[in-house]
Parts: sequence; structure tokens; C-alpha cells
Amino acid sequence: MSGAHSPGPELTYLDHAASTPMRREAIDAMLPFLDVQFANPSGSHRFARQARTAVDDAREVVAGVLGCDPGEVVFTGGGTESDNTAVLGVVAVRGGTAVCPATEHHAVLHAVERVGGRIVRVDRSGRVDTEHLAATVDADVSVVSVMAVNNEVGTVTDVAAVADVARRAHPGVVVHTDAVQAASWLDLRELTPHVDLLSLSAHKFGGPKGVGVLVARAGVRFEPLLIGGGQERERRSGTHHVAGIVALAEALRLADAERDAERVRLTAMRDRLVDGLAARLDGVLETVPRDHKVAGSAHVCFEGVENEALLFLLDEAGVCASAASACAAGAMEPSHVLAAMGVERRWGAGALRLTLGRTTTEADVDRAVDVIVAAVRRLRGRRDAGRHDAGTVAS
Repeated sequence: MSGAHSPGPELTYLDHAASTPMRREAIDAMLPFLDVQFANPSGSHRFARQARTAVDDAREVVAGVLGCDPGEVVFTGGGTESDNTAVLGVVAVRGGTAVCPATEHHAVLHAVERVGGRIVRVDRSGRVDTEHLAATVDADVSVVSVMAVNNEVGTVTDVAAVADVARRAHPGVVVHTDAVQAASWLDLRELTPHVDLLSLSAHKFGGPKGVGVLVARAGVRFEPLLIGGGQERERRSGTHHVAGIVALAEALRLADAERDAERVRLTAMRDRLVDGLAARLDGVLETVPRDHKVAGSAHVCFEGVENEALLFLLDEAGVCASAASACAAGAMEPSHVLAAMGVERRWGAGALRLTLGRTTTEADVDRAVDVIVAAVRRLRGRRDAGRHDAGTVAS
């Protein structure tokens, strides 16, 4: 598709939840700040003021998409930093502990564990058990963190409802949402009013890696992770990544403008993908009902298949997919998300995360179906042949 770099005709890229190809417009926006406009925006001369103006303009754009005040936008180094800051920074100021659902990204989950936090159950679709949340949050809890969209299975959380439950249990609690996977699918203006802190990462919606946002609503205090230069109103020190910030704003602006149309297009594409697999293979489980998840998520499980072997065959055939979060790839451990949802081991072992985005075409989907079907049949054939050989030897 126009307006973005694609991985090339030899690859079918269905791993947009891990990272999206940069938009051409975002690249064009950042190039001057990698070349002729290289000044440090913290300086006092006119060249520095030009860089500072670019950062300020980007902040205005981001605030407009998020429906917040520009002064509430803090530029960070990415989603992990934003999530860590939200959890650890609030606890450092307020004391107490933190709470999150069991299906959170490890950037939140490990931060909550570090402060001796509490974990809340989810249902079979990955939605927060609000009764358990209400019973878990008390006056000792300083922050509750919940994902807007799950990075692995695509489940959408009713953040407003979760925030309401948490605040009724403890009126003073700070509510944070990891919205890293949400910008392409949800209108963030409808999300921001319900939370005190919100995290974004540019490379999830067509921007560059290494730059993100933490929205901190007025009056919310937290201890910054990075100190020294006093940038971002003492909330995140370090020289601004001007090129990345400018590109983030442009990518976010375009994602916001195109969201509704892309959601319709990719819903049809996602359905074509999952339905195509189910029509040609037995033992296929769609992990989360479609009305509970975003359009770009096609998480499925194949009975009788190990996903490590499946991903190897897909990679050989040029289909880019994953089994879980890219941050956990290669960890050789069961998915904590599927375990929390109660997915049986026989299904979870064959889990495949297929995520679609702006560059996905019908040809990509149809080719992926052909390749996945062939790979699953090949692996099941090996399994069945192995069982047959074992039975012959045993007899």
C-alpha cells in the first residue's frame, strides 16, 4: 500500500502487533531533524528554538488526538518506559502497591510484581473480572493498570468500567492504561478522560521505534525514572529525540484520521483469514470471540501442533507471524496470557498470533492461509507418522 514501507513481495507480514512498517509520511517528517535541523531543543539560540518549536507542535498534535492538554503529554523512549514510569513512579511517590490483570504486558506485570503487587483474574476471553478487581483494590493500592487492547490476543478492555470499579473500591487510586496496541483501533479521545495515565509507543502505529508517550493528567504525581536534565517539566530527563517525536505525531495523526476506514477493511480481512483456516483444517480454535477483540487480531490455536515448529515452517515460506508477544519470543515458556485465560495446554501449544495492519492485502491473507494450512498438515502428518511407527515397534 502507498504511504508505508512494506517488507517486500517475497514476505507476507502478519506481525503488526510486534511492530508496524513506518509510514512514508512519518519518515519524511523526521528526515530534516536527522540532517539539517539537528539542534538540541534545550538550547537558547535560534537553531535550538526551531527544534523546540517542532517538539511543541508535535505535542499539540498528540494532545489533539488524545483529547488532553498539551502539558499533559510527556515524550518518552517507548511503551516499556511509559508503563514502568506509570507503575513504579506512582508507587514511589504514594507508597503502597499496585494492581493489574494477569494478562498484562510484562512491562506492566513485572513492574507490579516488583512492588509486591496484586494480580486480578480474567475470563476466558481475557476480560477483567471486575468482581475480583473490586475485592482486590483497597486503600493500600496506589495504582491500577489495565491494557486497553491486549497485545497477544487482541481483547478490548472496557477501561471506563474498570476505572469506575477501581475508584469505587478506593476513591484515591490512580488508574493507568497501557494503550500501546490501541491507537490503530480505538478513538483515544474516548479513553483518555477515564484514566490518569496512558502509554503509547510510536512503532505500533507507523512511527519509529524508540519513542513513546506517557499522558499524565493534571495533578497526577509520579517519581520520574530518568533524572538529570529536567526536560519534560522534570518528568522525563534526557535530550529530546526530535526526529522521533515529530514522526510519532505525524503517524498518530494519520492513524487517527484513517481508523474507521481501516477498521472496516481489516475486519473483513481478518474474518477472511480465520474463516479460510477453519474451512480447510480441523482442530482450529479462534481464541477470543470476534466481538471482544480488535479488527487486526486473528489469534488462533491448532490442535496437535507445536507453535515453535509451525513458526519455523512459516518463516521458511516467508510468512511473518508469532506465537506471543515479540518481547517473549524465544523464551520457550507457555504464554502467560493464555494460561490466565484458562486455555488448555493442548490448544495453547499450537497458538499462532496473526496480526494485520495498513499494508495487509487480500493477497497476503490468501497466501497466508495456503502456507499455514500446508504447514499444519505437514506437522500433523509427522505426528501421525511418528505414532504409527511407535506402534509398529511396540507390537
